[in-house]
Amino acid sequence: MALWIFLAFIVALGFAIPITMSMVIGSLMPLLLGGTGSSIQQLIANSFSGSDTTPILAVPLFILGGVLMAEGGISRRLFNFFAYFVGNLPGGIPCAVILTCLFYGAISGSGPATTAAVGSMTIPFLVEMGYDKTWSAGMVATAGGLGVIIPPSIPFVLYSLATGVSTGALFLGGILPGILIGLSMMIYAVVYCIKKGEDKEKINKKMKELRSNGFLFLLKESFWALLSPVIVLGGIYSGLVTPTEAAVISVFYSLFVSMVIYKSFTAKSIIPFLAKAVKTYAPLCFVLAFAIAFGRVLALAKAPILIENFILDNFTSSFSVLTGIVVIFILLGMVMDTGPAIVILSPILLPAVRSLGVDPVHFGVIMVCCLSIGLATPPFGLDLFVAGTLSDTPPMNVAKKAMPFILAFGVALFIITYIPWLSLAFL
Repeated sequence: MALWIFLAFIVALGFAIPITMSMVIGSLMPLLLGGTGSSIQQLIANSFSGSDTTPILAVPLFILGGVLMAEGGISRRLFNFFAYFVGNLPGGIPCAVILTCLFYGAISGSGPATTAAVGSMTIPFLVEMGYDKTWSAGMVATAGGLGVIIPPSIPFVLYSLATGVSTGALFLGGILPGILIGLSMMIYAVVYCIKKGEDKEKINKKMKELRSNGFLFLLKESFWALLSPVIVLGGIYSGLVTPTEAAVISVFYSLFVSMVIYKSFTAKSIIPFLAKAVKTYAPLCFVLAFAIAFGRVLALAKAPILIENFILDNFTSSFSVLTGIVVIFILLGMVMDTGPAIVILSPILLPAVRSLGVDPVHFGVIMVCCLSIGLATPPFGLDLFVAGTLSDTPPMNVAKKAMPFILAFGVALFIITYIPWLSLAFL
């Protein structure tokens, strides 16, 4: 029965049926085949009960906080701050862009949101400084994936909901891997810039303008943007607030900074921002609800036990099983959105990898890192389409220029996968 459920789901996807309806079709297979344990009433009940939880509120709230920060001009202030220090170095401007994505990920929790907020400002700037437009778009598309690794991360919240693993522990687990991935991409950016050359005259002129007002002025401009992740993550790690409560704080903090300090927008602008956040979350909400129901049907069909037995019978070490899982997740990330993949597969695979001694937090970090690569890989990498739109470049052209950055990402992923300490150092 578990095989029929999976087969129905995959065939439905193959016919371009939306993923939500594909999961519904798979969930109804036991009923259609005369089995037990599944009915339309149960599917509806499981969908509502799965989405009716307090922790899931963190997802739309972090999305709204990211929208408010993006509209408040936070990305520009972060970029100016990092460019002040590294802009004159070889490859310094691209490195400042990657650092901005790295830091902005601690605000938005979303890959596409990070790509859109940072790319809309930095891609035109990079082109103005003489960098290739398509290469710049590829860099931002790949670096945008840091938004789902650096805490607070929406995929980590979803993994926590699906498996019961502590959200705070997952947030801690994503810090060093996110930094390592960012460093790997910066190393390639520096090598590329040294090899291809840069327009130092333009860059030095721009850096001179940036530094003309002095560091204190720049710190004053960027201080509140830099403080945002400190407040949100500090509240979680100190135990003062839960991740859901921290998401609420991020929304009100974003409103305060954007409206009172930076005065980027007024109260009249809030309704369109709310609408934008709802449009982003609404499709994900339906996917999550039916993904949880789909997972429960698979559990009734004993799919987790079958997969666990298969892995334990065919793999003898965590090294071999993690290698296979990494390959599967990278391929899956190319054709499937991060949220559904996590909610459907993590409860099924976690018991098996845990039996081989893999820490649940480490497995969650690996899973999110693999799927974040999919955001920048064809054919359906969402960040590619966002960066392509921002740069007025076909997504497949962006993908070609993004490949070296993806390879740098892959090197970091290899290290993260086989050195658990990077995910568990702060636990």
